[in-house]
Parts: sequence; structure tokens; C-alpha cells
Amino acid sequence: MKVKLNDVAKAAGVSPTTVSRVLNNRGYISEKTRKKVKDAMEELNYYPNEIARSLFINKSFLIGLIFPTTSNPFYGQLIFHLENICESLGYKVLLCNSQGREDKEKTYLEMLQRHQVDGIIAGAHNTGIEEYNTPNLPLVGIDRYLSKNVPVVSSDNYIGGKIATQLLINKGCQQILHINGPSSLETPANLRRKAYEDVMIANNLNPIAYEIGEDIIKKVFDENPGVDGIFASDDLIAANVIREAKERNINIPIDLKVIGYDGTDTTRILLPELTTVQQPIKEIAETAIKLLMKQINSTESDFQLETILPVELIEGKTT
Repeated sequence: MKVKLNDVAKAAGVSPTTVSRVLNNRGYISEKTRKKVKDAMEELNYYPNEIARSLFINKSFLIGLIFPTTSNPFYGQLIFHLENICESLGYKVLLCNSQGREDKEKTYLEMLQRHQVDGIIAGAHNTGIEEYNTPNLPLVGIDRYLSKNVPVVSSDNYIGGKIATQLLINKGCQQILHINGPSSLETPANLRRKAYEDVMIANNLNPIAYEIGEDIIKKVFDENPGVDGIFASDDLIAANVIREAKERNINIPIDLKVIGYDGTDTTRILLPELTTVQQPIKEIAETAIKLLMKQINSTESDFQLETILPVELIEGKTT
């Protein structure tokens, strides 16, 4: 038989109103009474109705996370930090994996709003999703422009791209290629490619960029037999470049130098030799939650719309 609030009140020898005040931390309650109520809850194995509680205090203490994948080390580490920080603030998270699909992203966004989450942090975004323009819905984008009025947090993608490209040039590379993610995404990460092109042109070199897709790594090598430097827009792409180079007996770093982007803990363990531009992933998570909490707990609508955090070059043996 399900234990009810009245059962707790009877066991503790207090009124149901007193139990409710203890659960919702409202009004003055002596420590002796508070302990009696909590002891009774523990003895009866009573769990408060979180839905009813959230309606009473007008908060669900739930944060929605929408990301395109959980298998990418960058998103995995980012979600790890987001969940830990939310937990420390008394919030639980609902994690949604959109797989980069617009229909799933819309479905998850609607579901999170139906569950009356207090806010949403999203790193996935397909164009044309009007729900992101919903007034009074606390939202923060990570590396994604969700709406013109939604704050976005990212690493300094332009400086990161500039550092990576300039390093390859300084190392003597002449035919440097760039491989990036889908250019259709509205993301600050596109600045990595912009920086690559700017630095190449400033050094009188011809920029050649490829967009990731099926068999694109093989195509890069087939079409550019003289390539001696590759700047990959993430470490997974860089890992695939290194694998393909090894299959073609191309010596890294003597014949080909490779730089990635992200610098996650997983990559540093599995591919410690990779030179990469490291994003401050924990700081990105902390900043995103700080911005979200500011929206949740404030009636103000004036928030910093773009926060750019510094990157760090980690030199390995691939350059």
C-alpha cells in the first residue's frame, strides 16, 4: 500500500501541514520537529510527490539537455560536467540525444516543455525550429545559435583555428587542408574554417576545405597526393586522418602533420600523441549553467548573448 503524507504526519505526531512545510522548506520548523518528520519518512519509506511539490513551489528542479550525440567524446565530457554541476545545485537532468535529426530535436523540445523543465541547454540545432523562440523559456546554446535572443557559450573558435593553421605553416607545411563539420549548422565552430582560410590567404597559400561525409578522408588523400598538413575541426576527424595515413604508409609527422580540435580527456588517453586545440569543456559547462540559472531565478531579460572562452594548444607528436 502506498504511503501518504498523512501517514507520515501520524507517525511523526504532527499535522499534515507541518510535514508539507518540512518538505518544501517553508516557514520556521524546529530542528526537533524536522528530525521527527524525516525519521518518520525514512521509517515508512516515504517519497514525496515531486510533481505535486513542483506545482506548489512553481519549480520542477529539472533541466533539459539536448545534444546531437553522446558518443562524441566532446559531448560526453560536456554532459558529464553539466550533470555534475546541476546535481550540486539540486537539479536533475533529462538527457535527450537528437542524433542530429530535426524531427527528434523538435519532439524532445516539446517533451521537455510538457514536463515543465526549469530550463534547457542545447548543443543540437537544426534550422527552422520555432520552439526555440518561445518567450520566457530559459535557454542556453552551447556552440549553437538557437535564436537571436538566446545566449550561446563557446570556445574561441577563430583563435583556435588561427593557432592551428599558423602552427602548421610554422612547421614548414605548404599544402594544408582543412576538414570541418556540416557548414549548414548555425554554429560558432564555423569560425575554425574562417580562421584557417584567413591565415592561409595571409600567407599566400591556397586554402582547400572539405566537409565531413562518407569516405571523405579517402577522398582528401586521393585528390591531394602532396598534402603535408591537415587541420581537422575535431579530434575524431583527426584520428580518422591518422588511421588513413598509416594505411597509406604516410609517415606522421615527417611527411604529414595533423592537428585536431577539442582535447577531451578521452582523446588525451587514447591518442596522446595528437596535437590539438583544447576547449575548456568544464568552464563551458559552468558558464552555460550560470547563464541558465540567471534566467531561471531572475525576471530580467538582459543577458550577455555570446560568451567566448579561451582555448589552449597542446602540442603532441603529430606535428
